[in-house]
Amino acid sequence: QVQLVESGGGLVQAGGSLRVSCVASGLTFSWYPMGWFRQAPGKEREFLAAISRSSGTTQYGDSVKGRFTISRDNAKNTVYLQMNSLTAEDTAVYYCAAGSVMGAVTSKSLPVDYWGQGTQVTVSS
Repeated sequence: QVQLVESGGGLVQAGGSLRVSCVASGLTFSWYPMGWFRQAPGKEREFLAAISRSSGTTQYGDSVKGRFTISRDNAKNTVYLQMNSLTAEDTAVYYCAAGSVMGAVTSKSLPVDYWGQGTQVTVSS
């Protein structure tokens, strides 16, 4: 079955950086656009970033544009989210997502076929 396993979350001081990773299995990774979302307590799940199948196109949510960078390595079935200039408002559970098979990244959103289980990121102020 399809599995998306995030790692790299943890505790970081405000102003610091963190990189979270997501390894996919059970699917042909290069066929799927990939994305990252987050959910803070009491808030709705928020789109952060998406990357096309060949890494040619990326989209970012307004709250993270210029601070976060999404990338992928199709040879390793892995998608990354590099997070810089973190603030306490970035504290949330971060989720990896696989979009629709053979889909494109055309807007600041991503229809999701598969979700990871999430990894906690806590930013101390």
